[in-house]
Amino acid sequence: MTSARGPVVVITGASSGIGRETARVYARRGARLVLASRSRQALETVAEECRELGAIVEVIPTDVSEEGAVRALAAGAVAAYGRIDVWVGNAGVFSYGTFEQTPARVFRQVVETNLMGQVHGARAVLPYFRRQGSGALVLVGSLYSRVTSPALAPYITAKWGLLGFAEVLRAELRGSGIRVRVVLPSTIDTPIYQHAANFTGRSVHPLPPASSPRRVARAIERAPHRARFATSVGQLQRSAIPLHRFTPRAYDALTRFTKDHVELRGHGAELTDGTVFDPPADAAAAAGGWRRPVPRFAVLALLAAVVLSALARVRGSAAH
Repeated sequence: MTSARGPVVVITGASSGIGRETARVYARRGARLVLASRSRQALETVAEECRELGAIVEVIPTDVSEEGAVRALAAGAVAAYGRIDVWVGNAGVFSYGTFEQTPARVFRQVVETNLMGQVHGARAVLPYFRRQGSGALVLVGSLYSRVTSPALAPYITAKWGLLGFAEVLRAELRGSGIRVRVVLPSTIDTPIYQHAANFTGRSVHPLPPASSPRRVARAIERAPHRARFATSVGQLQRSAIPLHRFTPRAYDALTRFTKDHVELRGHGAELTDGTVFDPPADAAAAAGGWRRPVPRFAVLALLAAVVLSALARVRGSAAH
């Protein structure tokens, strides 16, 4: 039976993917949960799963791009349980298309959700943390908080901004008893790719290898208890960070090649806003079905081939 003294955990973006899996992980730990996303129907599905695992659960439909709604979420959590111990900022939307292909309203909404939604969350919860003298703010960023890629301008803009925002909060809150942590996943097997806006005219596929959302959920649950500020999930893709930093021309060639030949395939795909503005009515699975049993050596061999091809392109362009 769940303890009435379990930590109070608020999770945004809880109706699918990483958020849904995080809710399950916390439910198994005996947490008292407040689940938030835009669809009540979807949230109720996840809430029932968590209750079956023994958790006490409140559901508060919330669009994190609306500051007033996020303040109401925090107030609702405190009204239900008297406090908030952990706030997991996870809500996010995704968009494919070059900067010029992406409509301005879509670009703005991705940033409003993925960056300003986190800002609204911090602004809403910090007064309660201050009053308590404790609390953990866990912000879910991305590998794209540290590297870039073509055709993902609004998402990367938001994720780079999020990491900078988190570092400012870390400095400002040092010694306050409030912990700020970021979790930076690489490619994760979630439905975010099926839900993405797409203005490329091509079918989208995540860059392999895709890690399990449970790995991210466990990292989120452990983050408040670790001294480490940032936790990465997906070590193979993390190797792109030094390439991006020290050989930017090669990195740009590599990412353009992978975008054109791995992530975007075929032609004639429907142009769509995805779930940027409107959520799916039903809860989506935690996993998106993107994981494949590919041996690690095969992935490394493919990566090496792509890097060599990219470097050859760079040298060829330099020669001309």
